[in-house]
Amino acid sequence: MKTRELRSTIDAGGTLRLSLEDAELPPPGRDELVVEVRAAPVNPSDLRLLLGPVDPTTLRVVGEGDGAVVEGRVPQVALGSVSARLGQRMPVGNEGAGVVVAAGEDARHLVGRTVAFLTARGAYATHRVVSLRDCIVVDDDVTPEQAASAFVNPLTALCMVQTLRREGHTALVHTAAASNLGQMLNRLCIAEDVPLVNIVRSAEQVALLRAQGARHVVDSSTSDFVPRLTDAVRALGATLAFDAIGGGRTASIILAAMERVGKETMTSYSAYGSPVRKQVFNYGLLDPAPRIVDLDVGTAWSIGGWLMVWELAKLDAATVDAMKARVAREIRTTFASHYKGGFTLTGLLSVEALSECMRRGTNRKYLVLPNGGNA
Repeated sequence: MKTRELRSTIDAGGTLRLSLEDAELPPPGRDELVVEVRAAPVNPSDLRLLLGPVDPTTLRVVGEGDGAVVEGRVPQVALGSVSARLGQRMPVGNEGAGVVVAAGEDARHLVGRTVAFLTARGAYATHRVVSLRDCIVVDDDVTPEQAASAFVNPLTALCMVQTLRREGHTALVHTAAASNLGQMLNRLCIAEDVPLVNIVRSAEQVALLRAQGARHVVDSSTSDFVPRLTDAVRALGATLAFDAIGGGRTASIILAAMERVGKETMTSYSAYGSPVRKQVFNYGLLDPAPRIVDLDVGTAWSIGGWLMVWELAKLDAATVDAMKARVAREIRTTFASHYKGGFTLTGLLSVEALSECMRRGTNRKYLVLPNGGNA
């Protein structure tokens, strides 16, 4: 069986090329499935592989139709950050959903069923071979479009709550809280009775989350953001944050708010500040600027990287299976995703489509539809 897949290449000279290529699919192993991919989301992590650090103003289309190639330039100063992938024609897409059209012996009962799947790379393809353990089988009335984002965001939200409990925190702060993931985490925390401070960047986003039951929502664009954040941290006793922004002072502002609250319970002065441990986990890079930590955060703090797949690896198989089963049950409620639209594989190979996918904003998520369909 053949597949047609989207590949991204950056050469040693800094030229990015996106192209559609035909490839042979290996026959499915005993516990593998061949999925006709119907829908795959465009996540920030997908854009990082799809486009790398390309200068978006240099993107152009060479050729037409299925033979079209998108080219762009990666600045020389940024080539070092992608040196390990130079010259490699890399399939793109971390997750998706579709219909099982063939399977190995242990999975033949799933032929004809809709499954969501996680793959190291290659969801932006007409067909993909995936392992049964990397799939979630959904109910017959769930569409591939509804199931397309069943892995990355839902398991990220669930692992965030797992991390909070494992490390002994009682409440958390989340940035970019109006995103698909942010809305998902808000619904999950309400269901799990986990106190949550949502940080957003507009009055419209505040209203959106409050309509979904959020109690603590603070707008970073207002002049009273810092005191309102501090009040929310105080009310919940939050000492853990998950930050999708990455660069700038966001993490520092959160740590400083936690430090001010921690000092309020101190009975004597210490030059080292509050002994209460404060942690910010960075899991995204919406702002690629350098991260700045100011001097008002005390001494008992840390900032570290956090990735869902690493956290998932810390859990036993039964816990992971229970998570996946919950996602399957609640894919249209707690773990529902919303999309602005979708592009076919050929349609994605345009400057306009790629520019749309790169735009940041609430409810601006897109799907790739490798075999056509409606988003």
